Amino acid sequence: MTELLKQNIAAHISLSDAETEAFCNLFQHKTIKKKSFLLREGEICKFEGFVTKGLFRVYHIDQNGFEQILYFAIENWWITDIDSFTNEKPSQLFIEALEDSEVLLISKKDKEFAYENLPKIEKLFRVMTQKTHVALQRRMIDNLSKTAELRYIEFAEKYPQLIQRLSNIQVAAYLGITNVFLSNIRKKIANKK
Repeated sequence: MTELLKQNIAAHISLSDAETEAFCNLFQHKTIKKKSFLLREGEICKFEGFVTKGLFRVYHIDQNGFEQILYFAIENWWITDIDSFTNEKPSQLFIEALEDSEVLLISKKDKEFAYENLPKIEKLFRVMTQKTHVALQRRMIDNLSKTAELRYIEFAEKYPQLIQRLSNIQVAAYLGITNVFLSNIRKKIANKK
């Protein structure tokens, strides 16, 4: 169960086998059924999670009742509400399994324990945080400067394994467009081929 987590860690930092085992032992395994929630709006996020199987969506519902998807998480991706987790405040997000899924969860207390007792773990999370900031900055720039069609094309090219697992409605919510507009984009692209 922790093999994928070990590979993810090794891709970011170098740990001894003992350090890797000690860190991985701080995680709790959880199985989440399709359409079940790992987190609901209003709850305090008490975990950072690593997806070992399945697919999640992290989203917010705006004042008009529209779903705004921040990101999806598949195998080998991390998942959390970092604001709620860090500041121990009620979440504004939902984290829902779109497939039967499995995650490894670490609590704030255990993460702090790792920081104190396995100093390299702080570097791991710093590196991951930097990568997340880069991805969010790029997404913000794309949303401000690129057309919906171009954002869709780039999303499909960057995440072909993900787009096959999502419905049109979910992709549209991620792109910030309607399902009808997405259908029009797909038709336009198909007609160009």
